[in-house]
Amino acid sequence: IAIMGQTADLAPADKKLYALRDVTATVDNMSLIASSIMSKKLAAGADAIVLDVKTGSGAFMKSREDAFALAEEMVKIGKNAGRKTIAVISDMDQPLGRAVGNALEVKEAIATLRGEGPEDFKELCMVLGSRMLLAGSKAESVEEARNMLTNVIRDGSALRKLEQFVEAQGGDPAAVTDPDLLPKASMVVPVCADRDGFVEKIACEDIGICSLLLGGGRETKESEIDLSVGILLEKKKGDAVKKGEVLGYLHANDEKRLEAAKEKFRSAYFITGHQPEAEPLIKGILQ
Repeated sequence: IAIMGQTADLAPADKKLYALRDVTATVDNMSLIASSIMSKKLAAGADAIVLDVKTGSGAFMKSREDAFALAEEMVKIGKNAGRKTIAVISDMDQPLGRAVGNALEVKEAIATLRGEGPEDFKELCMVLGSRMLLAGSKAESVEEARNMLTNVIRDGSALRKLEQFVEAQGGDPAAVTDPDLLPKASMVVPVCADRDGFVEKIACEDIGICSLLLGGGRETKESEIDLSVGILLEKKKGDAVKKGEVLGYLHANDEKRLEAAKEKFRSAYFITGHQPEAEPLIKGILQ
């Protein structure tokens, strides 16, 4: 599950693409990025492809215009290759859901399959899942597709399917039933607001770097990832906060890493006196 869209833990080829866009930012390179992404999807042999194209401060494409341009290129490539292709352009101006970090994100995904996950994450899953059912000719309308998804969550079959996936890949399916079996950090430390106000903005990249500082990502190819560390956000964009109220909890195993992450986490939150306007999670759907 990719939540943050950070470059810190990307494969070298993806880092090169990210750097390529930052340096030149031309339409030709947009086509190169689209063809690189779609070549992998097409090579996998799928008859239908649903793409989640992020836009915002934590996304590969920072501007809405670039995100839509990339989505259009990829949909065009998919159609020209004879594949049903749908692109959902979704918001990444703040972290999706509340969990950042390997085991923490898995726990959030399991909670979502139980119908208990955060609303924004659950809604994105419903939007993407319903379009996949439509693209795969399993449903005739978005409403029917969403009802199908709701039913498999309600009757527990979605969770059982995850257990099968885990077991098929050599993992312990018991962790799906009991997420407490997943790795846990030795320290859980709150970070509190230093003033009253509203969360105007959360800098996604800084949150991603915060997780990296805790050990949740690779700084070099040789780095070992600590699966237990990460962040649980208590406040999201638009939420009211009071001085001393918890903004989030850092899950850590190393004091030095924790102190560095605290500073980065604080700098990621922008608290002002005015409540910002709510932004839609789904910016558009192309097909």
